[in-house]
Amino acid sequence: MAHAGQVVSPAQLKHELWGDVHVTADSVLKCLSSLRARLEPDVCIQTIYKRGYRFSAEIERASAAPARLLLRLAIMPFATRYSVPEYLGPAIAEELIATLTGAPRPAVAMLARDSVFNLTQRGLTAQQIGKELKADLVLTGTLQALCSHYRLRAEMIRVEDGVQIWVEDFLATRGRTGELEQELMYRLAHRLGSVLPSHPAAATGGFHSPMSAGMTLSPEQDKTGFDISASAVREDWEERSPRQTEAYEMFLRGHHEWQTLHRQRMQDGLQSLLRAIELDPSLIAAKVDLADLCVAAAFNGFMSPSVSAELVHRTAESIPRVSRHAEALLPALGWINFHFDRNLSVALLAFSSSAHLPHDPLITRARAAFALSRQRFAEAIALLRAAIQLDPCSAWLHSQLAWALHLDGQATESLAVIQNALSLFPEHEFTNLYGALIFAYNGEFEHATQLAGDLAQRRPFFDLASAVHAYALACADRKDEARAILERQQWLSRERFLLSSFTPAVFVALGDPDAALAELRNAEEARCPWFFQMLADPRLGPLHGHPEFERMQAILPAMEAEAKEKLLLQD
Repeated sequence: MAHAGQVVSPAQLKHELWGDVHVTADSVLKCLSSLRARLEPDVCIQTIYKRGYRFSAEIERASAAPARLLLRLAIMPFATRYSVPEYLGPAIAEELIATLTGAPRPAVAMLARDSVFNLTQRGLTAQQIGKELKADLVLTGTLQALCSHYRLRAEMIRVEDGVQIWVEDFLATRGRTGELEQELMYRLAHRLGSVLPSHPAAATGGFHSPMSAGMTLSPEQDKTGFDISASAVREDWEERSPRQTEAYEMFLRGHHEWQTLHRQRMQDGLQSLLRAIELDPSLIAAKVDLADLCVAAAFNGFMSPSVSAELVHRTAESIPRVSRHAEALLPALGWINFHFDRNLSVALLAFSSSAHLPHDPLITRARAAFALSRQRFAEAIALLRAAIQLDPCSAWLHSQLAWALHLDGQATESLAVIQNALSLFPEHEFTNLYGALIFAYNGEFEHATQLAGDLAQRRPFFDLASAVHAYALACADRKDEARAILERQQWLSRERFLLSSFTPAVFVALGDPDAALAELRNAEEARCPWFFQMLADPRLGPLHGHPEFERMQAILPAMEAEAKEKLLLQD
C-alpha cells in the first residue's frame, strides 16, 4: 500500500517482512494468499508476471490533525504540619502521580516523581520547580492535624506567572487516608475539567497504578473528558472494614519507610508491609511493594539474596494471575528469576510481559540492572538516557548511567557524567558511592577517598560504602587502612549477612588476586545480585585469563544459550 500502483518484487516483500531471517521459499506466496482472502475486492493485489505484485485499489490518504499537546503537571509532596505522620504528605502526592500517569485517557502529562521530589528537598518553590522541569502547572499543598481530622489545603500554581489558579480546602477523618486521597482526586478531576479542554479518547495502554488498585470514578463524576482509573466514589471507603482501612495505612507507612534505603527504616517498612498483607491479603499494592523492597534490600546488602528470593516468590504466588494490577511486580520477579534462580528464559518472559509499563523508578532500576548484568551495556545506557529525558532530576538515574558507562569501558564519559551528578546531587548515597569508585579508578584518589569516607561515616551499615572506601584507600597506596576495613568487614560477616560484591576489586588493588577470586566465589555461591556486573568491572582486569575467572565468565553465555534453546523449542 505504501507503493500503491507500483510493482513490488518478491525479494522486496521478503526483506520488508522478515529482514535477514531465513524463511521458506513460499512464505511470500502464503502471505499474499492470506491477504487476498481478507481484502475486498480480492483482485486488488495483482500478480505481474516475472516481476512481482501491485496493489491496484485506490488509496485515500487521510491527513490527521496534529495531536494536542497535553499540559505538563508537577505534583509536589504535600507539606506536613505538627503531629501529621511523615509519610502522609508524600504518599498522597505519589498516589495522585501514579493515578494520573496510568489514566487510559490522560488529561495532563505527569512529570516524574523523583525529579519533583528531589527538587522539593532542595528547597525550591513551586514556581521554581515548574520552571526547572518546564511544567505548565504545579500542584502543591499542606496537611494539618486537627482533633479527629486531617485538613488538606491544595492549590494549583500556573508556572508562567506564579498565579494561584485555584485552591481546595477539605477535611478527612484521621486513620482513613483513603478518604483524603479519594476526595482530592475527585476535586482534582472536577478542577481539571474546568481548566483543561476535553481530551480526545486516546488509549495509552491502560496501566493502573498498584497503589490504587480496583477503584474507578463513576460516570456521574467523570465529567472532564478523561479517565481517572484509580479514583473511588465516596461510598467505596465507607464500605471498607476496619482491617482493610488499617492495612492501607500500614501499606502507606511501609511504602514511605523502605524507600529511604536506610537499613533500619527498610526493616520497619518490611514489617509494615507484611502486616498490611496479613490484614488484607487482597491489597496487591502492598505485595508489589514488598517485592520491590526485597530486591532493593538485596542490592544494598540489607537482606541476603536467598531470603529476598523466597519472599518475592512467595508474594508472586499469592497474587492471582488474572490481576493486571500485579504487572508491576513482574520486573522484580524477573530479576529474581535471573540472578537467583539462574532461569533466564523465565526472566525474559517476565520482563517482556511488563515492557509496556511506563517509567517508574523501581521498574526502570530493575530493567537497567537486568541489562547491565547480561552485559548489554549499550541497551542499558540507552534505557537510562531515555529515562533521564523523562526524569531529569533523578539522582539514581544519573549515577547509574555513570556506572553503566564505567562497565562499558567509557572511562572519560563515565567521569563526566558522575561529576555532573555530584554537582546536582552532592549528598545522594549512590552518587557518592559510584563517584568514589569512578574517581579512584581514574586516578583521582584524594577526591575518591574523601567521598567514600564521608559516605561510610554517614551510613555505617552500608557495606558497599565501606568496600569502596577500602578500594579508594588501596588505590591511594594507603594499603594498611584498606586492610583494616576489610578485616572489620570480615568480623561483621560472622554476625550478619554482609554484601561483599565490591571487595574483589579491593583485593585486586592490594595485589592479592587469590583473595579476590575467593570473594568472587562467595558472591557466586550466595547468588549476589552484583555478581555478573562485577565480572564486567574494568577494575578486575588483572583477573582476566585466570582459569577460575574464565569459568565464572562462562556462566552467563551458558545461560543465554540455554534460554535461546528453550525459546526456540517453545516456538
